[in-house]
Amino acid sequence: RWVSVLDTQAKDELYTDEFRHRVAGHEASEFLAEWFTRANGAGIVDASLLADTMTYLPNDLLVKVDIASMAVSLEARSPFLDHHVIEFAASLPEDLKLRGRTTKYLLKQVLKKLLPAENLKRAKMGFGVPIGHWFRGGMKDFLREVLLAERSLTRGYFKPEVVAHMVTEHTEGRRDYGHQLWTLLMLELWFKKFIDK
Repeated sequence: RWVSVLDTQAKDELYTDEFRHRVAGHEASEFLAEWFTRANGAGIVDASLLADTMTYLPNDLLVKVDIASMAVSLEARSPFLDHHVIEFAASLPEDLKLRGRTTKYLLKQVLKKLLPAENLKRAKMGFGVPIGHWFRGGMKDFLREVLLAERSLTRGYFKPEVVAHMVTEHTEGRRDYGHQLWTLLMLELWFKKFIDK
């Protein structure tokens, strides 16, 4: 579930019968299976770290850092990705990486002599953008124009009434379908650019 923007129930509600049949047996998590297998019996923490290091890091986080930094003429560095640091971290027992709900446990123990406690306890700040808010504000018309267009609704992948319901429920503030609608919007824009030519 955590590797897909749509859980099984949402897919069942959204997909047309034909599309559901075509993708039956394919799971979004399949691309991670290779890395959990390669973890060769490691614990869940180490296997998850390997999968993240080989997929999420190069295909998402590092790309975002590179794009954002280059946009303002910066050359970002990632010192914790030095291969010596990675090899050392990989050699540590899992309980020094994650203890209870404390991530990066050993690093935080070392740094607590150097940094204020509020820095070490601060929640992560990801690359998230306020998609849900945008779709209720300045991007609402664009969202409706693209996802509710006849061509979009007749592609045969998603039930038109479900897409329309999601758009309405979200834009009127009754439900938060921000990430799901973003995914549908990006897919539709991709279709328009590369398939509909």
